[in-house]
Amino acid sequence: MKRIDIVAVGDSLITMKQSVHSEPEFLEMVDIIRRADLAFTNLEMLLHDFEGYPAAESGGTYVRAPPSMVEELKWMGFDLVSTANNHSLDYTYGGLLRTIEVLDAAGIPHAGTGLDLANARKPTYLETAKGRVALIAASSTFASFGRAGATRRDIKGRPGLNPLRFEKSYTVAKETLEKLKEVAKEANLAEVVQPEDAYYFLHQKFVVGDKIGSHTTPHEGDLKGNLESIREAARQADWVLFSLHAHEGRDEDDDKPAEFIESFARACIDEGTHALIGHGHHGIRGIEIRNGRPIFYSLGNFIFQNETVEKMPADFYETYKLDPYSGTPADAFDARQKAPPRYGYPHRKWFTEDEKYWSSIIAQMRFEEDRLTELKLYPIDLGREKPRSQRGSPMLADPEKSRKILEKLQKLSDPYGTEIMIDNNIGVVRL
Repeated sequence: MKRIDIVAVGDSLITMKQSVHSEPEFLEMVDIIRRADLAFTNLEMLLHDFEGYPAAESGGTYVRAPPSMVEELKWMGFDLVSTANNHSLDYTYGGLLRTIEVLDAAGIPHAGTGLDLANARKPTYLETAKGRVALIAASSTFASFGRAGATRRDIKGRPGLNPLRFEKSYTVAKETLEKLKEVAKEANLAEVVQPEDAYYFLHQKFVVGDKIGSHTTPHEGDLKGNLESIREAARQADWVLFSLHAHEGRDEDDDKPAEFIESFARACIDEGTHALIGHGHHGIRGIEIRNGRPIFYSLGNFIFQNETVEKMPADFYETYKLDPYSGTPADAFDARQKAPPRYGYPHRKWFTEDEKYWSSIIAQMRFEEDRLTELKLYPIDLGREKPRSQRGSPMLADPEKSRKILEKLQKLSDPYGTEIMIDNNIGVVRL
């Protein structure tokens, strides 16, 4: 019987050494990672010595750490990483390609970015004593220039990440649609060619229907391309993992994944993925078990050290109304922490304001043949109350915080029919 134990965590924004920690709750956590046959994290950090130029827009913080940080992840026990996320092009192609070089030199298989779309979308493989594991990685959240481009016979492709784009529409009553048409006429908006089944108003798609509200669906081409990679991996490996970096949530509650994420994740499982590992939202989201295989809609942050990045470009200072030619990164981070809620995130200030961004889980999975037979969830505390120089390093949470984290996860997972029991500060999913 083929059998494997896999550990998965969410985002690792690492800028400081982890190997210096000796706290019991830290060492016990590291032991959980190392005991697995395979351990995965999303590397949401570029590893380079400023070979690339900072982009005109970034994923938020312009992330960068010394290449030596890859050794810290190896020391903790990580074997496999994804590189597709909204920071992949923070330092344009130089930062992206240097990060790939660093991972290759360290012998860590990675997926999600490459010299062109085919390389960014292809599976990567890791051979273990228990069998061969494939990883495919994509991101639905990225800069406008971040997605990789396909190579043609007559022109090279574009470096970047494997995208999962999505399409958004608004379902309204017929009367509402007529009002929009009246507004367009009154405002003398430019006429556009309208499809028969929808109406475009200020570049937004509106349709008439009963399910009032906003709705999202995966981009057809990106869905097809990623499912092709899964089918390839399923024939070439014993187990297939898919990493999805996605910030997008429901308009009314961003702790719930957007509709397109749910439909995409289920399609991945149906096509042969053994576990879909979501992250990017920076908080935890629910867990769904589909056909005996897990979908983690977000595992949250694992290492969250984006306030100790060494340098920030002028654009970052300008964002927070600081002089772009003077000041220090600490000045910029202080200003960001005091800034009002950002556009697109109307309900929250910077991450330090909310405990939910400073707690997460480690998922420990056991597969026998192709089915999940055991799933344990270890709550993690990232130390929100600590000073900037110390917070962001993961530790096993104390009993009180563990219960709060797991009770929240129970609530978020309940709509998917997932039952999580709490046993000695560990979540155990009933399968």
